[in-house]
Amino acid sequence: MPASAIKKERLSKRHWRHSSIATYLVVLAVVTIMPSFLFAGILIQRNHASQEDTVEILITATTRSLIQAVDRELNANITTLKVLASTPALDQGEYESFYNRTRLALAETDANLFVLNTDNTVLLSTLVPFGGAGGMTSDPRSAQRALETDDIVITDLVLGAVSQRWVYNILMPVELEVGGQKVVALNQRAENIGRALVINRLPDGWNSVLIDNQGKIIAATAGAGQTGDSFEPFDVMEQPFSVGWQRIQTENDAYQVAMQRSVLTGWRLVSYAPARVIDRPLFEAMLSLVAGGVVLATIVILSLYGISRSIGSSVRGLARDAKRLGRGELVHQRDYPITEIADISAALAEASQQRQSAESEVRFLMRELAHRSKNQMTVIAAMAKQTARGEDDVQNYVQNFEKRILGLARSTDLLLTHGRAGVELKELLTHQIAPFGPADTERVCLKGDPIRLNAQAAQILGMATHELSTNAVKYGAFSDINGRLEISWKSEDETLHLVWREITGHAPEIGERRGFGSIVLNNMVGGALGAAVERIIHNDGIEWRFDIPLAALHPDYGQSEQQA
Repeated sequence: MPASAIKKERLSKRHWRHSSIATYLVVLAVVTIMPSFLFAGILIQRNHASQEDTVEILITATTRSLIQAVDRELNANITTLKVLASTPALDQGEYESFYNRTRLALAETDANLFVLNTDNTVLLSTLVPFGGAGGMTSDPRSAQRALETDDIVITDLVLGAVSQRWVYNILMPVELEVGGQKVVALNQRAENIGRALVINRLPDGWNSVLIDNQGKIIAATAGAGQTGDSFEPFDVMEQPFSVGWQRIQTENDAYQVAMQRSVLTGWRLVSYAPARVIDRPLFEAMLSLVAGGVVLATIVILSLYGISRSIGSSVRGLARDAKRLGRGELVHQRDYPITEIADISAALAEASQQRQSAESEVRFLMRELAHRSKNQMTVIAAMAKQTARGEDDVQNYVQNFEKRILGLARSTDLLLTHGRAGVELKELLTHQIAPFGPADTERVCLKGDPIRLNAQAAQILGMATHELSTNAVKYGAFSDINGRLEISWKSEDETLHLVWREITGHAPEIGERRGFGSIVLNNMVGGALGAAVERIIHNDGIEWRFDIPLAALHPDYGQSEQQA
């Protein structure tokens, strides 16, 4: 084979391995669209079944939720009835007092309460003035059943004798100390229990009705019937219960029905819709799917060329930016027309800035480490000498020296964690106090504005906090089970005013020896930070006040000198 032919073959193979975006998009369109048309029938059939399953789950769950809401409403009314019936005034026969309290309790509701004698006469009713009730109850059977069973009875739909409204009653027999056996009943309007049917909205075309044991409508959604009417579309009382929904065929129409039963009353909650309501959206969806598939295929094929050009140009731009990032150059964000590629460009630009910032941070921390390590050696040496003064026991010396070293280490850890940004004052105080503080965290209160400290200030204030915490454990707030520590600070007139206040049940014990803590508080805080340090002795504890220039605390303080 000639050399030219071999070269062309190699170029052809390489071109196939590295095809353009347009080629892949064309192949993707063909592979995606053509099988979609072939399997459209299968997808539509499965979609139909899936839609029915989804609607069945929704309707069944909603119906169950509605009947549970009805039961919750009934239980709430039963609880109200029990509370009112347990009023001492009723038990002692003080009916007028009981009447007045009950009317006041039910003033903001549509409920009414009445009391029946054993002969079914009305003793009192909150619907009429006290003493004006009289007469017989409109539902004597339920009253007698409550007396015979000695249990709570919830009636079906009843036309109120006084209100002339459709209501249901909850009757409870009681044995009074004065007056003997009575029946206390709570009267509720039927439309009140239908609020749950309105709140729990069903899909369009669906209705819900709550039907009592006599087949009368207690409550219903709009268009499903009126309270007190008989339910007409189909005979609910003859239908069996099922886990899901069921199809009921009548002479005039077919209905899809989900039905649940109240465990308290036996009432039936029926959610129903004509079968055509369910079938019509699915049929329309299938037509839309076919038409949409044809339109989509046309749009995709016509748009491939333009999209491929736009993606190709954007990807080549990303490649150039990635090479700049690899060389450590600053990459700027570019406005690409494709959102995802624009996000990648923004990420490259952010990564470039973070890389340069990280490199600057590393250089800063290296200089800071070199500078601070020298200072820490000096501080540690001073700590060792001062800790040794007055210590006759080597073990105590080692323990005290180790605690101070650990306190200094905690400040250094915060510095390395936050780097150039500086250490947050509240975080520093929290870390230093934590090893000494009580288990009850409410005994320690830290309050102040956010403020960041440079490395030197963080180390000095960290050691100061450590020493104050040590003294609080030995003599102050942490030594007393009822002691409290309150630390507050605020920035004012270019000065940070920091107050350390310990509150105990006794006067503080102030020694005459000048220890390491005093040196830290007066010499280091006062001298190195230029602060005014004041100690105030109260009858219930000690107070330290520090007025520190903000210039000595700022994270940038002293950097120019160090970098030089």
